[in-house]
Amino acid sequence: MISIAANLGADGLWTVSPLVRWPLTTTYLAIIALIAIYGLHRYWLVFLFYRRRRNVRRTLRHFDPLPSVTVQLPMYNEGNVAERIIDAACRLDYPADRLQIQVLDDSTDGSDAITRRSVEGWQQRGVDIQLLHRDHRTGFKAGALAEAIGTARGTFVAIFDADFVPPPNFLLRTIHHFTDARVGMVQARWAHMNRDDSLLTRCQAIFLDGHFIIEHTARNRAGRWINFNGTAGVWRRETILDAGSWQHDTLTEDVDLSYRAQLAGWDFVFLPRVRCPAELPPEINAFKAQQHRWTKGSIQTARKLLPRLLKAPIPLRVKIEAFFHLTSPMVYLYVSLMALLFYPAISVNALVVKRGNMVGLLLGMSLFAVGAASASVFYLASQGTQRRSLLATALKLPALMSIGIGIALNNARGCLEALTGHQSSFERTPKYNTTNPEVRARGVIPTPSTKAWMSLIEVGMGLYTLLCAHLVMNTPSTVISLPFLLLFSLGYLYVGIGGLISQWSSRRKTAPAVVLP
Repeated sequence: MISIAANLGADGLWTVSPLVRWPLTTTYLAIIALIAIYGLHRYWLVFLFYRRRRNVRRTLRHFDPLPSVTVQLPMYNEGNVAERIIDAACRLDYPADRLQIQVLDDSTDGSDAITRRSVEGWQQRGVDIQLLHRDHRTGFKAGALAEAIGTARGTFVAIFDADFVPPPNFLLRTIHHFTDARVGMVQARWAHMNRDDSLLTRCQAIFLDGHFIIEHTARNRAGRWINFNGTAGVWRRETILDAGSWQHDTLTEDVDLSYRAQLAGWDFVFLPRVRCPAELPPEINAFKAQQHRWTKGSIQTARKLLPRLLKAPIPLRVKIEAFFHLTSPMVYLYVSLMALLFYPAISVNALVVKRGNMVGLLLGMSLFAVGAASASVFYLASQGTQRRSLLATALKLPALMSIGIGIALNNARGCLEALTGHQSSFERTPKYNTTNPEVRARGVIPTPSTKAWMSLIEVGMGLYTLLCAHLVMNTPSTVISLPFLLLFSLGYLYVGIGGLISQWSSRRKTAPAVVLP
């Protein structure tokens, strides 16, 4: 009879029955293998990007005369940035008789007074602009867009979130792609107004550059599907209605509508050379709230549309890419599970490795390295394409990795909530207008956008991975994993402690709900 008990030896190593060690080790390696598969997919995207990067999509014809366009500006309690985006929309270089602007304001904090004053000011200057204020938040952003589409007079609809500042030539650089009757949506690339404000904003900028420059470009030019990113894009109004309009059963209404539109046969265009500046969340809890919403919404969309998509009469390569695209946030859940299994997996295998069996350790480290190295290649490629210093980017890679790992628990919670059907409200990302001198003078006021208990768990995971690091330091045969464990620990502690500090600061500081002009 084989004992399944674990015994601690004099050397501090556990002797465990194979009935325990093998299932645990197999589970651990399986999780790492899943991470590695998504890592290999990132390599594939980089390969597609370089292979197709010269396939620039150009317009063969131009509209004459220009078609009518409705610009929609959805916002909720955005007093800090409302006037800025309204001014930018009203200054778009487009014939006034063919431009309608709708401000969709669901504010409840009194900031609708700012939008009303700004709208009235532009109306007096002859601009066709209306304020549509709802006294409820049914459907959140998707609900506001769905209601407004019925009163939109434009053949095309441009959408900008409140923290974006479209350049005057935005419409003229995007609208002519719709001369192709198959094109249903044109997406521009996000730029970053406060990129260099802090380590957090610099890392966020690189994260988003990877998504837009590598992912979007590779997919779009290789004939795969992309998604509207919720802002800085133009839709054909017919496409929105043909796809079933805006729906609010997921937290990423933009991804949901995008896939329904492409399932209906519409083509999308991504223009990496057309950039629309926006503000990055300058504090950690705002960033975590944003990431949680994006992660949960993507998995909700996968649950909703993947079965239909996989059965659809579309090329297999499109189905495969769509699967990876919609399920990629699951990596956060896999990373969290892997971290939780660190200590038991290392403990039960340390003695085996010490006795000379290195196969399992080397296999696990190799698989994880594939996943980690792919992220490095991915982000270096996105920065090199912009002619940004590869050395400077390489020096930021440890911080990038740590922050990406640090938000894994927060995003894993989003995955689990989506998988279990847990419904939650649309939590907006706070906008600060950090380019405003008044905001810079008083400093960013942190917002308690996430629960304190989540930050405490992240700190606990940081301490737990430090314990794992201590274990491998005392076990020379496994010390090769020390750098990875330190990255995990630093990431969890940075995100967790940063979140707690923001929670504490938000209770100490007081600030006006809006920045008055």
